[in-house]
Amino acid sequence: MTLELTCLILTYNEEKNIRRCLQSLAGWTKEMFIIDSFSTDKTLKIAREFTDKIFQRPFKFHTEQLSWAFKNLPFTSQWCLVLDADQSVPEPLKEEISSIFSKGMPDEVNGYYINRRQFFQGRWIRFGGYYPKYMLKLFKLKEVFTDEKELVDNRFYVNGKKQRLKHDFIEDNKNEDDIVFWLEKHLKYIRLKAKEIVVYRQKKGSWLIRSSLFGDPTQRVFWMTDIYYSLPLYIRPFLHFIWRYFILLGFLDGPQGFFLHFLQGFWYRLMIDLEVSYLKHQRSSKEEG
Repeated sequence: MTLELTCLILTYNEEKNIRRCLQSLAGWTKEMFIIDSFSTDKTLKIAREFTDKIFQRPFKFHTEQLSWAFKNLPFTSQWCLVLDADQSVPEPLKEEISSIFSKGMPDEVNGYYINRRQFFQGRWIRFGGYYPKYMLKLFKLKEVFTDEKELVDNRFYVNGKKQRLKHDFIEDNKNEDDIVFWLEKHLKYIRLKAKEIVVYRQKKGSWLIRSSLFGDPTQRVFWMTDIYYSLPLYIRPFLHFIWRYFILLGFLDGPQGFFLHFLQGFWYRLMIDLEVSYLKHQRSSKEEG
């Protein structure tokens, strides 16, 4: 069954991931759009086996690229599923979405949260706050918007009612089997995230939607993020690692879990704080000058 559904994917040197992603969609979605940032590997060669709707555009950051896509691509479906190149849709989730489409998508529902099942170097990361992790991935195109103040994360927002799906999508980045790749990617994110914090997140509640402990999954993330940003620089990465690794049982994820929770939950955030301090010092020096 082919659904009246568009899938949108961003790519850059994803030859290790893109085939698995597109194979999970082939024959199931009406159309697949790929926005590529001038890959130099076999990404485009593989992608052309599945779709001819490929556009190339320089990459600045995720939300800017996605915002451009929503405004400019010739979508012919009302609904859109956005995936990263390292994500795929397993059969249980396909069957669940197909069932909803076959019954007729509810007019009052504008988006669906889908639970992410993330793998790191071959292991499903189940603890440390990584699972369950609901992300808004399926939505009506006319209702979606992004926040271009988010320079690293690529969250989606929709007006109106949202629901959760029961089954998971898979995220398994084979590039990250090489830990150097992971480190190089996050080194780029450090500067962007620090800029976002200094320029856009100085005040609590600086998000497009209200943060709330009792709201939808995105609102709860923002509520926790506001708490994190209210903590002192350099201390908060230590507290965050303790929270994830010990209180949220991240140690149960084995060696892969330790490296991910330590690197993403502590090292990455500590480096962001260092960059935040640097940027604040720069701004203060300019103002004094």
